[in-house]
Amino acid sequence: MKYLVDTHAHTIASTHAYSTVHDYIAVAKQKGLKLFAITDHGPDMADAPHFWHFVNLRVLPRIVDGVGILRGIEANIKNEAGEIDYFGDYLQELDIVLAGFHEPVFPPSDKQTHTQALINAIESGNVDIITHPGNPAYPIDIKAVAAAAARCHVALEINNSSFEMSRKGSEANCVAIAKAVRDSGGLLVMGSDSHVAFSLGEFSQALAIIKEAEFPEERLLNRAPEALLAFLSKRGHKTLDDFAEL
Repeated sequence: MKYLVDTHAHTIASTHAYSTVHDYIAVAKQKGLKLFAITDHGPDMADAPHFWHFVNLRVLPRIVDGVGILRGIEANIKNEAGEIDYFGDYLQELDIVLAGFHEPVFPPSDKQTHTQALINAIESGNVDIITHPGNPAYPIDIKAVAAAAARCHVALEINNSSFEMSRKGSEANCVAIAKAVRDSGGLLVMGSDSHVAFSLGEFSQALAIIKEAEFPEERLLNRAPEALLAFLSKRGHKTLDDFAEL
């Protein structure tokens, strides 16, 4: 099966990434992707775009050349309370909100602290997807986090970039996460975490994890644009009608 949805991509607005929105649209069209999200790093990251960048994402068209563009953010989880670096009514203007741990904002601590921070972020209602929860630098109580995510209808990400470019040693954690989410009745999503357009929609290593865990296809949000959009709509985002033609 070909997966036509990617929820995690960074543009040159995050200056350690190397592609523009136009680059991503061209690659998405070439690869046959139907929907992807622009999710630059939240403003507390050292080289992140300014807060206004996310406010002004409303200028992006919804669909270009048959490719849907979700206006999003990969926010930073800031502390044990699960606070993120984007807030208030501004969150309601975004189509999708990702959040995860990043060392410059939340230095690695201990398993209990990481677990509580993730659960609090999940329970806040502000975050749709937790990014790269299998990062070995941030050990967590996997079953507790998976149970919280299932209860709150938040998806956990299997991050393809973790196995190729960063967060080495994530495989065992990600298999355990996929199995825990499977058993708790929750949702998974694969993210390319592209920092250059060429890798958009690349999920080969994430798929290996999904298959090893025997994760059910019907709870994988990448399976179709309709699946992701229905999930976001259920979470309160008012985006479904804008992408009806997909």
